Amino acid sequence: MSDQATLNRTDLKALDHWIDGATVASAGGAYLETVNPMTGQPHLRVASGTAEDVAKAVAAAERARDGWRRFNAAERGRLMLGLAHAIRANRDRLAEMERADSGKPLAGALAEIEGSAQYFEFYGSLVYLPTGDVLDVAPDQHVFTKREPYGVIGVITPWNLPLNQAARAIAPALVAGNVVVAKPSEITSQTTIEMARLASEVGFPKGVINIVLGTGLDVGEAIVRNESVRKVAFTGSVGVGRAIGRIAAERIIPLTLELGGKSANIIFEDADLDLAAAEAVKGFTLNAGQVCSAGTRILVQRSVYEAFTEKMRAEVAKIKPGENLGPIITPAQFQRVQSYFKVAEEDGARVLAGGKVATVSGQEGGFYIEPTVYADVNNAMRIAQEEIFGPVGVAIPFDTEEDAIRIANDSDYGLIGTLWSRDISRALRVADRIEAGQIFVNVWNTMSVQTPFGGHKNSGYGREKGIEAIHHYSHVKTVTVKI
Repeated sequence: MSDQATLNRTDLKALDHWIDGATVASAGGAYLETVNPMTGQPHLRVASGTAEDVAKAVAAAERARDGWRRFNAAERGRLMLGLAHAIRANRDRLAEMERADSGKPLAGALAEIEGSAQYFEFYGSLVYLPTGDVLDVAPDQHVFTKREPYGVIGVITPWNLPLNQAARAIAPALVAGNVVVAKPSEITSQTTIEMARLASEVGFPKGVINIVLGTGLDVGEAIVRNESVRKVAFTGSVGVGRAIGRIAAERIIPLTLELGGKSANIIFEDADLDLAAAEAVKGFTLNAGQVCSAGTRILVQRSVYEAFTEKMRAEVAKIKPGENLGPIITPAQFQRVQSYFKVAEEDGARVLAGGKVATVSGQEGGFYIEPTVYADVNNAMRIAQEEIFGPVGVAIPFDTEEDAIRIANDSDYGLIGTLWSRDISRALRVADRIEAGQIFVNVWNTMSVQTPFGGHKNSGYGREKGIEAIHHYSHVKTVTVKI
């Protein structure tokens, strides 16, 4: 982004809002310029939305609200499955959009598109589940509960996994009977707009899905403040999550917040060290480390510390920027990741691998970082406590099981945890004591659309994915009938 300045260049493709089933130009007529992170060159001009655009989108959603709620379960389910099919049918085109916006390798882009389709497929298949209970209160009373939609849901998503995270929130919101006004990151907006267009093609009514483009200050805040928005789902930084929380508290509306992590990956001395090393490197280099659940704190039992870190060094050597490692997606984040190299040096960490900007032939202006591992790290260092959001892992030695648990929990975050051991009793003991929303044993981060996802502490609250997500997009009404 060019300092997020508004531009009106005509030599770049323009991307506009999707409101009430149609492309809509921004009320102010201004655009933001984005860059292709693989080259650093200008890429798109994206509509710079305003509160007026948000108001139009919310009004469209309100008009669609009652009609969508009256759709029976089978009709909603068929549309959800139809959108899943349309996403898959257009996967190559969507993946190229994703690559142009985010620079991620083709395999990663295709995986994201497939995951996005799975959300609509999964939630489309859940429409037939019971949505309430009958309560045995008294012989002369018929008491039952039912789940009802909130109405207009605001969805605000980040730039790292744009379509996947949009689908993650929009799919359960829709199947619960809500309508949506979403704001993707202004940096990676193409696939979310295209998803909304495909939804219209397969038969979703106008106004059920609306996408407003622009910055968080101009569009995101307007969504949260709009009196007709009855719940907000946000994925992003802790700072912005706090700001949204303050507005939501004033309005007394519920939130789902997913705010990042600094996840611990614990390697015990009896682990399969070769497998654990390969998975540990994957854990902090997937999507160039731009994943909130990245396993960036690698806790290694001291008896195998040197052997394991050497295995990690060998695995890191297989990761090639521009081939199986994409760029940092934004110029600002590119600079931020580099700033941690200086922090690591000041902290006294030892560079085991990387620690520099990478140059990719033919993409010399790209925002590439070498996959990086620091050794001789203690958990008090900034590089062990702060979310870097780049392909950077830190190796921290520990001595005992209690040490591992203490270090793992010594964090402001609590999104996921991973541990490696052949002792299943120890694995279950440790898993029970790690303060995180998801724990993986002898495998790294195999979350599916069926598994609830969310954090403890500063990683946020509420759950995305799984059946649990539907509960976060609906509330319970109790009806008591005298008989």
